[in-house]
Amino acid sequence: MSDPHWPRFWSDVPEDDRPAIREILGELLGRGTLLGSTGAGRDLFLLARDHYREHLGDYLSPLGLELIVDDDFSLLQARPRPEACHLLSQFTKDETLLLLVLWRVWDDHRTNEASSAVILTVDDLWTRFRNTFDKIDPPEKTHLDSLLSRLKRHRLIRTHKPEGASQLGETLIEVLPSLPRVIPFDSLESCLARAALYQPSDAAGTPTSEA
Repeated sequence: MSDPHWPRFWSDVPEDDRPAIREILGELLGRGTLLGSTGAGRDLFLLARDHYREHLGDYLSPLGLELIVDDDFSLLQARPRPEACHLLSQFTKDETLLLLVLWRVWDDHRTNEASSAVILTVDDLWTRFRNTFDKIDPPEKTHLDSLLSRLKRHRLIRTHKPEGASQLGETLIEVLPSLPRVIPFDSLESCLARAALYQPSDAAGTPTSEA
């Protein structure tokens, strides 16, 4: 008997693989990214990469989403195509500013050290924010923690508190390659031009960014 909850166009997918495919799609549609570096996520990543890349890509395409398979960082990402996707998340002004700073961190680091992970502390991020937006007060560190939590839910960053660390500022942030794909600037100049829109000279209300 066929599974009434399984699409007829995927009849070729063995029943044993179907729960994993459901989980993969749940991660991609719910969070935008599936991390496949460790644990159960690794098994899901390998299953999708090796056997169901075309299936998943075809499923996401009508939603205006492009499947990205990143072997270097072992992740899957459902990247919105802005001209076609109607599922884009809205980020607040504070979240957008933080994304712009993190994109700049990513770009600076990858330009010089392409093969290494992009990692900085919360204190470093706070300083980078002040340097990027010199006319805007950076968020309080307690608020910064909540902003980072949302970016973590979207699998744009990972955080790690080193052993013995007692302050939020010592927390390590790893910028994942899913983040620059959310705001895919062609160049540093494009990022800076976008950042300039948020300086106080822009007297309009609180803008939002699509990602």
